[in-house]
Amino acid sequence: MTHTADRGYPWQLSGAQGWSVQRVRAHATDWVRRFQWYVTVSDIAVVLLATASTHALWFGLEHVQVSTASHFGVDYVTFSVALVVLWMLALAVAGTRDSRILGTDSTEYRRIINATLGLFGTIAVIAAMTQTDVARGYLITAFPLGTLLLLLSRWLWRRWLHARRRRGELSCRVLLVGSEARVRELEASLATRTDAGYRVVATAITDVPGAPDLGDVLALTRPDTVIVVGSDVSSSRINDLSWRLDPGQQLVVAPQLVGVAGSRIHTRPVSGLPLIHVETPSYDGPKRFAKRAFDLVFGAGLMLVLWPLFLVTAVLIKLSSRGPVFYGQERIGLSGEPFTMLKFRSMVTDADAHLARLLAEQGTDGTPLFKVKDDPRVTRVGKVLRRYSIDELPQLLNVLRGDMSLVGPRPQRDGEVRLYDSKAGRRLVVKPGMSGLWQVSGRSNLSWEDAIRLDLYYVENWSITNDIIILLRTARAVVGADGAY
Repeated sequence: MTHTADRGYPWQLSGAQGWSVQRVRAHATDWVRRFQWYVTVSDIAVVLLATASTHALWFGLEHVQVSTASHFGVDYVTFSVALVVLWMLALAVAGTRDSRILGTDSTEYRRIINATLGLFGTIAVIAAMTQTDVARGYLITAFPLGTLLLLLSRWLWRRWLHARRRRGELSCRVLLVGSEARVRELEASLATRTDAGYRVVATAITDVPGAPDLGDVLALTRPDTVIVVGSDVSSSRINDLSWRLDPGQQLVVAPQLVGVAGSRIHTRPVSGLPLIHVETPSYDGPKRFAKRAFDLVFGAGLMLVLWPLFLVTAVLIKLSSRGPVFYGQERIGLSGEPFTMLKFRSMVTDADAHLARLLAEQGTDGTPLFKVKDDPRVTRVGKVLRRYSIDELPQLLNVLRGDMSLVGPRPQRDGEVRLYDSKAGRRLVVKPGMSGLWQVSGRSNLSWEDAIRLDLYYVENWSITNDIIILLRTARAVVGADGAY
């Protein structure tokens, strides 16, 4: 249905009829509070489980005193109860259940990790200052156990929330205001990301003659959130719009920024004008050291766990076809430097000699993504290895050697890199990875443009938390085997 306001302001309404003012307001607030309550109860249960399990593991049913320098002491039962209370307080202070980040991006997980790190770090400092001998095993067990259970619990709630949102439930009713091009762009983006929790019920186009009046639109649609996009909406009109909103309704101004993670954006008010600061991506110093340490610790751990799979895979390759177990191929790494990437051999020994012909037959020889669908060069065992990405496991040796990282843009061949434009060339400012955003977002089903967009987002917004999340999503993508060929 299309309407025109009294002052010539065009807007479109979709599916808002039949909602009374009272019903919309209750719907807008109740589900958010209800979901926050569910998550709070879940957090309490998880923290209680982690703390009680740790206490039972180390002390059983015995009443053991915490050793202190003073005569005043407490037993570990009291200490555990206090830990539960402080843990819940830390999660609340860190804003881990903020409605703006709950069930959305990695910020929720990052706040949980930071809150838990801060709590246990504070306990350790206070214990050292007061000469209190808290059992190290207790803290070493409770910290990772509680963190993992909290992250798992939040992930499960997120899956539940996203499933409900895909059915059109538990989402904010949104009015989009701005230029037609920007409104349509954001509307299409929100339609593909139902998990974000924004359901567009009306749009108001501003780049037309005449002074628009949003009163009629706001009164009829009663949106939970009004999002202003584009630079043609003046600050005075945005301020006027904010005064029209009722308590509980949110005003969001979408800046013209693409591919920037929230952790890099900071707002600083100057003379009443909110200035948006965007941190420049940095890959040197402490961040590079932290990423290298992460790769060494987790890479070595995976090698220790997976060596039986290495052995079985090597035997199957030798028994099924002639040729070596491993296959080394030159790839382009950090700053354009070549290195030899290792894989389990999944093809016939002369596979490289047929690549150019197969790409030409497929019509993708001019695209910097040398992938052949239904590749005839792949052996029977190789199909299984590729389906579950087992052929990539020897790259753990590249990670330990420093050629690659566990997470990063996938390394490509020299011929592919020569087809890069300036934008794609930014993939080379970090080490290539065994897994990356494109692999956990569709793998080879993605177009080159989508793969580049995801890789550049990773390059510009890297963090340890995101690496952990990508590795967890990698495990799920490998089991699903979608897009692997």
